[in-house]
Amino acid sequence: MDRLQAMHVFVRVVEGGSFSRAAREFGTTQPTVTKMVAATEARLKVRLLNRNTRGVSLTESGALYYEKCKIIVREAAEADNIAQLGQTQAQGLLRVSTSVAFGRRVVVPLALDFMKLHPLLQLDLSFEDRYTDLVAQGMDVAIRMGKLADSSLGARFLGVNPWVIVASPKYLRKHGTPRQAVDLSDHAALVYSSVLGDDMWRLATPGGQVVTVPVIGRLRSNNLSAVLAAARNGLGIAAMPRYVASDSLTSGHVVEVLRNHSLPEQVIHAVFPSPKLVSGKVLAFIAYLQGCLGVRWWETLPKA
Repeated sequence: MDRLQAMHVFVRVVEGGSFSRAAREFGTTQPTVTKMVAATEARLKVRLLNRNTRGVSLTESGALYYEKCKIIVREAAEADNIAQLGQTQAQGLLRVSTSVAFGRRVVVPLALDFMKLHPLLQLDLSFEDRYTDLVAQGMDVAIRMGKLADSSLGARFLGVNPWVIVASPKYLRKHGTPRQAVDLSDHAALVYSSVLGDDMWRLATPGGQVVTVPVIGRLRSNNLSAVLAAARNGLGIAAMPRYVASDSLTSGHVVEVLRNHSLPEQVIHAVFPSPKLVSGKVLAFIAYLQGCLGVRWWETLPKA
């Protein structure tokens, strides 16, 4: 028996309040639906439903199982919708909110390619580093970094945003190369104040220990391009997202420092006003971003 189908049948029996109603919905017979639910109970070795002449009611175990099944059935339906969207055209106005740096370097080139695939789509891109109220601003979707706050918003995981520590070869020749995390305290730091504003950098050692290092910020800026420019000019050591440093690492203008250590990764999510009744254009855009932000995505970004 198909377990997903059995879950779907069970959900409809619970929500419809009877086996016969679920049978009519699935175009089958009441005995077939009854047998499917009974088979699920036998497999789980637990009673899910109480049966009587007035209908059915959930047992305690059945109530817990129903809540999980409801989520699984909904997610499976959404997966089917996303797959089908690959064969359709997203159209109409899509309003997208994103942070300034990630938006300019990552979202813009991906969004432009998405527009080429969907010529009936209009795009309104908004760049804002502060929190945006999606409903108040009339946004369809926002791209956000870091842990999401609990809310009524819908969200989809897109990928991760790894960070690196970099410096120019010129700086390292003059001031030496840090060998362990605590060595950073002896160097001029270039601080991205929007994230690392407390001048404390947290690194995981090769052994998995998390070390918090106080750094002296010779330059502080809320603009990642300014921090990267300072690092390329030999003014200090910087911590920044890998996508920002990627081209400079490839060209050799900066090199990675403490390669055997790691900074905390940021999780990337697409957030939208409600988890229900999500429009096709939003689902299509999210699916496209998920396909682009896979392993080492910063190496394959198109040029805007």
